Amino acid sequence: MNAPFYTGIRTADDLTISIQQRLDRAQACLSQIEEQRGPHTVSGTLALYDEILLHLDAAGSQTSLLENTHPDGAVRTAAEGLSQKVSAFGSAMSLNRKLFDALAAVDITSADADTKHFVTKTLRDFRLSGVDKDEVTRDRIRKIREELVLISQEFSRNIREDKRQVTVTDPSELNGLPQDYIDRHAPNEQGEIVLTTEYPDAVPVLTYAVSDALRKRMYMEFNNRAYPKNMDVLDRLIAKRYELAQLLGFDTFAACVTADKMVGSEKQAATFIDQMAAASLDASKRDYQQLLARKRKDVPNAERIEPWEAGYYSELVKRSEYDFDAQRIRPYLPYAKVKEGVLQSMSRLFDVEFRRNTDVPVWHASVECYEMYENGTLTGRFYLDMHPRADKYSHAAQFGICNGVAGVQIPEAALVCNFPGGIEGDPGLMEHNDVETFFHEFGHLLHHLFAGRQRWMGLSGISCEWDFVEVPSQLLEEWAWDAGVLQTFAHHYQTGEPVPAALVAQMKRADGFGKGLFVRQQMFYAMLSLSCYDRHPSLVDTTALAKELRERYTPYPYVEGTHFQTSFGHLDGYSAIYYTYMWSLVIAKDFFTLFDRKNMMDPAIATRYRDVVLARGGALPADIMVKEFLGREFNYEGWKQWLEQ
Repeated sequence: MNAPFYTGIRTADDLTISIQQRLDRAQACLSQIEEQRGPHTVSGTLALYDEILLHLDAAGSQTSLLENTHPDGAVRTAAEGLSQKVSAFGSAMSLNRKLFDALAAVDITSADADTKHFVTKTLRDFRLSGVDKDEVTRDRIRKIREELVLISQEFSRNIREDKRQVTVTDPSELNGLPQDYIDRHAPNEQGEIVLTTEYPDAVPVLTYAVSDALRKRMYMEFNNRAYPKNMDVLDRLIAKRYELAQLLGFDTFAACVTADKMVGSEKQAATFIDQMAAASLDASKRDYQQLLARKRKDVPNAERIEPWEAGYYSELVKRSEYDFDAQRIRPYLPYAKVKEGVLQSMSRLFDVEFRRNTDVPVWHASVECYEMYENGTLTGRFYLDMHPRADKYSHAAQFGICNGVAGVQIPEAALVCNFPGGIEGDPGLMEHNDVETFFHEFGHLLHHLFAGRQRWMGLSGISCEWDFVEVPSQLLEEWAWDAGVLQTFAHHYQTGEPVPAALVAQMKRADGFGKGLFVRQQMFYAMLSLSCYDRHPSLVDTTALAKELRERYTPYPYVEGTHFQTSFGHLDGYSAIYYTYMWSLVIAKDFFTLFDRKNMMDPAIATRYRDVVLARGGALPADIMVKEFLGREFNYEGWKQWLEQ
């Protein structure tokens, strides 16, 4: 079963046939369990259930990827419909009392630890899904979940398809932007320069453009993506999730979704958010005063920083106070070299080999396939879909394609990003933040690939608690800041000169500025996420919440006429638990204290980290893996040191 997932898929009909075959196989296994006579065993009942998970995982993951990335609208539409079928199957299965009883009857007395954990975790998840409710309630839960799939797809589709533009009629408005950016945006026949709200266009404007008017126009458009369509969609999403939570016996959806997380409850999540906000308050005030002081050099009587000014003045502070200009490092970061560098450095660090395979079928000509080998054996496959295009997912993420299972199939996944490059003649000069994002998403990818050797599908891949999911990605960001690592690939696109160590040191020093503001901004996102779901929907006005919480957690005023929430995709995918990013960051910073910062490519600790954490997948509760790796419970000291650097 190691053939590339896209083999034989060219049309919407091909995809439909492929996914339906998966569902048919899953149904056959389910029927076997339901019709089984005699004792339910590990080798019988549990193995059949695990095979169901294998097919559902592949079917759901593949349709999700293609509905977000495929260039053919017919395939995207088919993928959405198939996602609905897969979700309906999974929802019905999670409410199948006969299946639950069969799994509960499996004798695991003499089973190994992984099997016992798999069964315990499975039965808990069935109960959290509502399997122990009466038949009428279970039927209503199933219908609500099916409705939620449609609402979620609508929310994501509206974000994906709303590609907004900002028109420039006066070329001087591009003053301050990098020359390669200006060259890439030539005037059209009407003499207009058209910019989009996609990241490679928007971020440089908000960071470098001298024109306050241009930055404001970009900010307004960027923060109104999917408006007004997603206002109603978001309200329906929140209301349906509340109804689901009530049926499952929880007061709110936030209580429901935190029940199986490391944090333990929505109240603990709220406490954590405010602890992080309090810990970063003094640093954020210092950061803000530096921004305001710099603005007053341009506007002597300025009393505040507007949100569209934050990135611009942050960059000016880093230039004046920290002697670092972000544009100086961009020429050392052409996309092709960065890609090569990430692959080579991670190959060395984790003792694996990545080989490009041009014979593997892909869904778009720009997509590249790589395969991972260990000691000459194929152990994983992944795809890089890295540049913007119409109707494609507009952020950056790792999409699973299928989880690996020992002796059965290798894992597959895709990185879907929106980096510069991919245009003939354009070197694709990246911001350092882009490089950091590349390492971040590659951290997810490595987690997925290394965790694909479990005996049980239900423990394979990224199947740990959700508030641990971001640890591997945020830890790997550290390698984007190391001069020794960067100098292996960050070479000037014209001269080939490696990035000077002194420039990297300046960049790291400048990165110390703004961390307080960053944490407070993240806590705004986290509390908005939680507050949409920790109360009755009648009390949720998402615009009022966005305004109130922005002004509570950040020093920047809310801008009337913006609707950030309509394009904040995490309000769907992460729902109430955006706090998990900062929770994971605390653990990641603690993990990093064990690495040798003078020799980031030392494989010794990396190997132990891989074996103890990454390769485990969901085979152990996250808190046990953390304690095993650290030799203790995690603490906040590493995070505090990072904040104060």
